[in-house]
Amino acid sequence: MTEIPAHIVELEKLPMGTHRFDFRIGDDWLKTLEKTELLAADVAVQAVLHLRTTDFDLHIAAQGNVTVTCDRCLDPLTLEVNVEDDMDIEEGAKTLDLCWLAYELIIVNLPLVHSHPEGECNPLMSELLHAHLCRTDEEPDTIE
Repeated sequence: MTEIPAHIVELEKLPMGTHRFDFRIGDDWLKTLEKTELLAADVAVQAVLHLRTTDFDLHIAAQGNVTVTCDRCLDPLTLEVNVEDDMDIEEGAKTLDLCWLAYELIIVNLPLVHSHPEGECNPLMSELLHAHLCRTDEEPDTIE
């Protein structure tokens, strides 16, 4: 018999009512993904599932840190995660992958631009970037 991971919830086997699941998304789980923008993670997740006879809903809260690549200097950048959301679950759903739902919540709530605060990027890369910037004072016909 195949063992089902703890973060996979079989809805048909749960009694009606409220169920709480506490787990972590960490580096080991990230390694199971084929591709991710996260280099590392240490995020505590709490999921509360309300099962009723006609519908289901889920509240997920995630707090911790994730590491991504800085868009400016390409060094690792640690971002704080503190997100939560309520989700309506499709009627007829048989299983929920709570890690995947939490991961998606984290990803969609990351800033669009991943960059260190001004002055905290890798100084060597910052120097290279500034050396190759187009400057409007040198090229007066450049469109800004």
